[in-house]
Amino acid sequence: MATNIGWELYRSFLGVLKEGSLSGAARQLGITQPTVGRHIAALETALGVVLFTRSPSGLLPTTVAHTLRAHAETMARTAAALERAASSQGDEVRGVVRVSASEVVGVEVLPPIITQLHREHPHLKVELVLTNRLSDLLQLEADIAVRMVRPSQEQLLARRIGLIEVGLHARDDYLQQHGIPQHMHDLAGHSVIGFDQATAYIRSLAIKGFERNAFAISSDSDLAQLAMIRAGAGIGGCQVQLAQRDPRLRRVLPDGFAFKMDTWVSMHEDLRNSPRCRVTFDALVAGLQRYVQA
Repeated sequence: MATNIGWELYRSFLGVLKEGSLSGAARQLGITQPTVGRHIAALETALGVVLFTRSPSGLLPTTVAHTLRAHAETMARTAAALERAASSQGDEVRGVVRVSASEVVGVEVLPPIITQLHREHPHLKVELVLTNRLSDLLQLEADIAVRMVRPSQEQLLARRIGLIEVGLHARDDYLQQHGIPQHMHDLAGHSVIGFDQATAYIRSLAIKGFERNAFAISSDSDLAQLAMIRAGAGIGGCQVQLAQRDPRLRRVLPDGFAFKMDTWVSMHEDLRNSPRCRVTFDALVAGLQRYVQA
């Protein structure tokens, strides 16, 4: 087995894994299809394994390819982090900073914060990653993360923002038509909007009357749930601060359904002296504190 395998071979390997074909990988990577083919052949020869088999639907990864995928993705994250670090050398705030946040916070809360940040630092580029999964800062998936849980790793710098409360809300015309529930058991007579698959966090809440079998509309996308509430489809969970921005949304059952998410901004301690990360971190903290205190 060869011991000096270039990153470009693994890059093409990941491209084919994601796209399922040489042509798709070539388009994604901005190189030619024959080049991708040569990279895959060279990687298979160097490793002494078969990575893909041909089928009518495209290239199918072998068991070996699936096994190597996680390691190649780690290499990709490291390469991306190296590029971000190299692009921001010097005292000027420039280069790329990768920010991870939940769907709702990323779409509803961060845009004005990032807009102001870009106005103040036009050479700064922000990559916004929307995911409800906790991005691993130690594995370089992001430079900075907005999390609804206190970071536990000692290598992370973290700033507590405060509590974001979530309550049940519905549009005014829905409540006019269907009535306002007075008790949690009254939800049985309403169109309730909720999750599709319960996460460990949702299971830990154990809110009686707000279970999957009671939902008329379900989705694991918090944005989809929020859109349904705003459309007047029923009653669902929404951040109180967001609901206060919409004059048509009304909170119901505040005593029966309420939970608070402890919100933090964190980054790896090795980035404390990076101008691009420092100003972004400070901007996120300040902007999110304004949101929580609104």
